[in-house]
Amino acid sequence: MEQNILTKLISQNLNLSEKAVAGTLKLLEEGCTIPFIARYRKEATGGLDEVQIAAISEQNNRLKEIQKRKDTITKTINDQGKMTPELEQRINDCWDAAVLEDIYLPYKPKRRTRAQVAREMGLEPLALILLKQRERDPERAAMPFVKGNVGDVDTALKGAQDIIAEMVSEDERSRQQVRSAFRREAVITSKVVKAKADTDEAAKFSDYFDWHEPLRRCSSHRLLAMRRGEAEGILRITISPDDEQCIERLQRHYVYGNTPCGKLVAEAVDDGYKRLLKPSIETEYANLSKEQADDEAIRVFAQNLRQLLLDAPLGQKRVMAIDPGFRTGCKVVCLDEQGNLRHHEAIFPHPPVNRTMQASVHVQQMIAHYNIEAIAIGNGTASRETKSFVEDVLREVDGEKPRLFVVSEDGASVYSASKIARDEFPDEDVTVRGAVSIGRRLIDPLAELVKIDPKSIGVGQYQHDVDQTKLKNQLDLTVESCVNSVGVNLNTASSHLLQYVSGLGPVLAKNIVDYRRANGAFTSRAQLKKVPRLGPSAFLQCAGFLRIPNAKNPLDGSAVHPESYSVVEQMARDQQCTVADLISKKELRANIHIEKYVTKETGLPTLVDIMKELEKPGRDPRQQITEFEFAHGIESVDDLVEGMELPGIVTNITNFGAFVDIGVHQDGLVHISQLADKYVKDPNDVVSLHQNVTVRVLEIDRRRGRISLSMRGIKK
Repeated sequence: MEQNILTKLISQNLNLSEKAVAGTLKLLEEGCTIPFIARYRKEATGGLDEVQIAAISEQNNRLKEIQKRKDTITKTINDQGKMTPELEQRINDCWDAAVLEDIYLPYKPKRRTRAQVAREMGLEPLALILLKQRERDPERAAMPFVKGNVGDVDTALKGAQDIIAEMVSEDERSRQQVRSAFRREAVITSKVVKAKADTDEAAKFSDYFDWHEPLRRCSSHRLLAMRRGEAEGILRITISPDDEQCIERLQRHYVYGNTPCGKLVAEAVDDGYKRLLKPSIETEYANLSKEQADDEAIRVFAQNLRQLLLDAPLGQKRVMAIDPGFRTGCKVVCLDEQGNLRHHEAIFPHPPVNRTMQASVHVQQMIAHYNIEAIAIGNGTASRETKSFVEDVLREVDGEKPRLFVVSEDGASVYSASKIARDEFPDEDVTVRGAVSIGRRLIDPLAELVKIDPKSIGVGQYQHDVDQTKLKNQLDLTVESCVNSVGVNLNTASSHLLQYVSGLGPVLAKNIVDYRRANGAFTSRAQLKKVPRLGPSAFLQCAGFLRIPNAKNPLDGSAVHPESYSVVEQMARDQQCTVADLISKKELRANIHIEKYVTKETGLPTLVDIMKELEKPGRDPRQQITEFEFAHGIESVDDLVEGMELPGIVTNITNFGAFVDIGVHQDGLVHISQLADKYVKDPNDVVSLHQNVTVRVLEIDRRRGRISLSMRGIKK
């Protein structure tokens, strides 16, 4: 298969220029990563972003899979001796997976069907006679076929009808017609399995005990909820168009009049639709709708994960982290600027132990001894009470007081029990590891969260119900994109963070850490070439995303790629200054005319990026962290009153709205219709993860533990 065919198809499917697609495919074939292509090969791609490059890669893989399927189909039909030039051309020209399977269906080896049995009995000629509908007496036409295993005329006619039914079900035109009906008018129906209706497991699916709606309007979250109910044996799901209309349309193609033969053909068409054709297309649409729902859920998850990973970091500060608890106490850890564990202990300021005074003294001592600059409190059980306790303690602290933050605990317990945590802290128990994770999330959320399986972070929607391979691939791409967009400090990054850097992976990441441990901190990017197994290709891919702050060469702390250092050095020579001067002095950069530096290897897009980077070298794209406080006196659902306005934090975003923590141990839902005064298509257009918002309480359903909130009419 020629590459230009793929290029043309991808270009048409994605509405991108063939030149940009061809350039991108060439780079992907050479092993370049998506972040590297998007950042450092804009000339070759015409400036495509990561989303577009990922789409090209996905389309390329899909079309290659179709080509493999075409090769298999062609071989199978050739082996049967049934290939014709026209059929081969149709297969070669087809790039639609469903249509390709329709073309192949009549030739596809299948189990011994009723039609196959009838053919073995020699009844195919009779089926063709009936289809022509020229015989006035079908019984008389069937008489010559009554022999061998065909005992009578009725058996002969029924066998012929079985053959016609299968022919109808395998006919391309028939399948497209029914497929079109499913696409336009199919209704998805959900019914409860009566034997399970009154069980506790069924209660969460009560909305779908008797539910139906057009399939094309069924949202991702509803479809996945119904499919989960079906998987658990509580719901029975069907997808169907109007059967009578479908049968009537099919009969118009096969039945030529109200004749005896016509009636037999009409019965065969009816049977072919109900027994063969409809179940086949229903399965196809069940799979297709599930795939589309999966894609939407994965998109939402990836979008939330991106926002979470790019959450504002506090930066390198000395942090006290507290994992709150009542009976078992609060686990307290003290971390240095790099997130290293310096001290840990347990305090018991809450009931039933109530050693509040002792806990207060210990916290004050730790703040003073470890020069604590910030305090991170996990947002789980006893979070509000612990925050109140720490606020009281801070009132007794002299001088500059540490800043206080509440940090999400999602996934911390998963990390604390993981091999990564055991390797980092082999001598500490899970409570210490969990508290360390909370503190490190405040210092740098990205560096800490990459250690946790994204599915455990709690920002997804039905993530355990979607295609797990597709989910993992998309989440890995999201993590890789975030890590490379921020950049990584080569001298402080863990191997878990380094493995997501373009061109590295687990082995090279470990080799970098081992080299750093053996030889001390890296002093230049060029030193990476001494790392075992890190060859020229890997260096090309990773170097631009690795930073060395305060390096001898200031470009080593920037996103300028080493392959472009000579360009910047020439700029500095032309301005009769050093590279450091070029970075620090705006007036020197203002004198540079970048068109002068365009070469065959370096185009304007790269030069524009270089100038932006010289203005703010190594700039972190993440926002500044902000402090937040829940409403005082509102600590449980019982404290809520409809109509009250409260501060909250967005904890999860779905395609039907946003969940908001208002400090009552139960998140409330702002439905998409309540997010803004105007129509909202995508909740992400209005809110972002961990955003501080003000909400109004609409309704409190204490029986089901649901809180309905609104942001409409709220003054910003």
